[in-house]
Amino acid sequence: MTMQVPGTRLPEVAAMIRSVLMPVVMLGVGILAAPLAADAQSARKVPRIGVLSPGALPTSSQLDAAFVQGLREHGCVEGQNIVIDRRFAEGRVERMSEIAAELVRLKVDVIVTSTDVAIAAVKQQTQTIPIVMANSTDPVGTGFVANLARPGGNITGLTGISPELGAKRLELLKEVVPGLSRVGILWNPDDRGAVFEYKAAESAARSFRLQLQSVEVSRADDFERAFSALTTGRAEALMVVGSALAFTNRARIVGLAEKNRLPAIFGTRVYADEGGLIAYGSNLLAQWRRAATFVDKILKGAKPGELPVEQPTQFEMVINLKTAKALGLTIPPSLLRRADQVIQ
Repeated sequence: MTMQVPGTRLPEVAAMIRSVLMPVVMLGVGILAAPLAADAQSARKVPRIGVLSPGALPTSSQLDAAFVQGLREHGCVEGQNIVIDRRFAEGRVERMSEIAAELVRLKVDVIVTSTDVAIAAVKQQTQTIPIVMANSTDPVGTGFVANLARPGGNITGLTGISPELGAKRLELLKEVVPGLSRVGILWNPDDRGAVFEYKAAESAARSFRLQLQSVEVSRADDFERAFSALTTGRAEALMVVGSALAFTNRARIVGLAEKNRLPAIFGTRVYADEGGLIAYGSNLLAQWRRAATFVDKILKGAKPGELPVEQPTQFEMVINLKTAKALGLTIPPSLLRRADQVIQ
């Protein structure tokens, strides 16, 4: 026996039931599907940051830690909401090009690197993926950016304006070494930033009436020969021009300088930490930490070409007093007072 609602046909009743139940069913399906869709969308949107470190893992760990700390300050936590693809060139120029190409193939969202050689290698591989310079010598002179205020293109970041500091470093050497007249300068002619810094030092040396002995190093195997040439040339002190090659081999350079009893000045404090006599320049760890700010802005939609390149506002001087004593040097008290840190 079929029961029928009085005054209502059976098809109409079925239609009424469907109209009531269908939205409820669809809502339930939507509720179940929403987390899955959100998870899938979240998985697709986890940013990937490529990092090309010019040096080796042991010599780059402090810089990496500074960069990771900077990211955390902006809420970017590795393994939670970002992925970092790290690659180390170990000071080899050919490796930088290979790594840059690899990071481009991985389709990372932004590439962070340091030194002019590494920046040039990445720039050659991509004109679309944003590039953040943790440190560059002269980004306008090297052609990385159009100008500091509006870089244009896909590159931005920080510059240590190293070429302008050559005169200050020579001046510090004159304060430390009484009667200084001949200074060796160790530099890599294959590094465009090093070329700018060398030329600036040449000009400064003339104004200080100092003779410069140029010693070029292009490979790690060149250092022993270079220091032999410095000794033969009677260099009384040494200025080391920053480069990826020098940074990677900094412990070796510091050791050779001490062995040959050459008071040496460097561009960043990590050399003084290794035993170098004096370091004067921008804070490299602070610059890697600051690079994270550029990454955060880019991941949030900013265009690198519209983010001004930043110059350091402060420079630090670190003096290794232990090394000074080993070299038989007495650091003037006035210079010690001006130092940001004295390593005993």
